[in-house]
Amino acid sequence: MALTVLVCEAQVPFVKGGAEALVRELVRQLEVHGCLVERVSVPFKWYPKQELMAHAAAWRLLDLSESCGRPIDLVIPTKFPTYCVRHPRKVTWLMHQYRAAYDLCGTEYADFDHREEDTAVRERIRDLDREMLGECAGVYTISRTTSDRLTRFNGVPSTPLYHPSPLAPRLRAGEYGEYFLSVGRLETVKRVELAISAMAYVPPPMRLLVAGEGTYRHGLEQRIEALGLGDRVSLLGAVDEATLIDLYAGARGVVFAPFDEDYGYVTLEAFEARKPVVTASDSGGVLEFVQDDVNGLVCPPDAAAIGACLADLAARPERAAALGEAGYDSTRAISWDGVVAALTASSARREESPVA
Repeated sequence: MALTVLVCEAQVPFVKGGAEALVRELVRQLEVHGCLVERVSVPFKWYPKQELMAHAAAWRLLDLSESCGRPIDLVIPTKFPTYCVRHPRKVTWLMHQYRAAYDLCGTEYADFDHREEDTAVRERIRDLDREMLGECAGVYTISRTTSDRLTRFNGVPSTPLYHPSPLAPRLRAGEYGEYFLSVGRLETVKRVELAISAMAYVPPPMRLLVAGEGTYRHGLEQRIEALGLGDRVSLLGAVDEATLIDLYAGARGVVFAPFDEDYGYVTLEAFEARKPVVTASDSGGVLEFVQDDVNGLVCPPDAAAIGACLADLAARPERAAALGEAGYDSTRAISWDGVVAALTASSARREESPVA
């Protein structure tokens, strides 16, 4: 009989990004591997801060042990607060915790700081995470960066499971054209403004195409206008998959320099299209794949430094091609087979080495 599995998702209505794509691809891959699987989604709201604990309580009230008299063999929570759900066999594959209460606290990327009321909520979240993740039969993460945070802040061991992008089978190589590509949500933590500002240091005719939508679009439009880059930087908005695949294929390289990214499909997608990635030294999970001067370029999170890297690739398309080929070779072994095998194993063990 097929293994019955529920994949648990906290969904912000009308928001679609890498996390949402990952949950849907996980469901599809479990089906491909013979499981009977459904996605369980509960809307998520993070403001005011008191809502965070209410949403955790909502998940805790759910009993997903059976449906219509049929036992559910396994539930797979994916991020806060889905791992609060009740089930005798709960195996978490963690994308990220509520980062505003952890590594982003006190930074420009979060509304948590060190005020007394924020500290109280933050400590409640941390205690809850330790308890809820501690009762799991297994804890896995999407990257070593996420595992390191989990160990540092909660003392919870976990195993990274690397997985390919949903676009992987369709991505292809193409010409190394006269534009760089930025892909992702237009939010401050993604630091698209670094890529935009870097173009002031890159000579024409090279352009920057930005694919994605988000709440920071207006700020980026202002940055483009202030730098006089209106004819060289284009905000394309949300694009369909076919268009995105074409954009990857024709780019000289990909600029992806977020702050302490959990994983980042953009890196893997660029490499699948044989494009080098220019990133920053504090970009987190991106650095688990990008090696400076091997398959991409790593520099300080500074517009001038990123601009110098882009200018070099602009002047030397043959170098962009060589780095891109190396990137393709470096991630070819990543597949879904190991992920599904680990998550559905009859007994989960907490190990240290990544599973590709």
